Amino acid sequence: MMPRVPRSHLPVAVTFCAAGALHFLFPRPYERIMPAPLPAHRPLVYASGAAEIAGGLGALHPRTRRAAGWWLAATLAAIFPANVNMAVNAARFAAVPAPLLWLRLPLQAVLVGWVLRATSPRRPRRRRRWR
Repeated sequence: MMPRVPRSHLPVAVTFCAAGALHFLFPRPYERIMPAPLPAHRPLVYASGAAEIAGGLGALHPRTRRAAGWWLAATLAAIFPANVNMAVNAARFAAVPAPLLWLRLPLQAVLVGWVLRATSPRRPRRRRRWR
């Protein structure tokens, strides 16, 4: 029997599985944002897509959920240089307004927080006693 998946984990799973699938369906845009010094852009795009899918699937099961959260946080950290590359070279990515490219940088931290919170073990709420 499949364990019940709490609703807070579903958005993480769906988001990262969908994002990872896009790496395989449309790899060229991801290749364009990779820093030039990195070798083998296409294999790295596929690896990051596979990492996102693996983390998303891992978030669905209670036994792998916490590890999947840390895996996705590490994946977000690993792709951060591509976001920096886009912001620094905004002229190459004129389709996206430059302020949005810079806004993506702190958004990575928000995503890491969201992933870790959604995949952390739930503690029972303590009831407040009113005096």
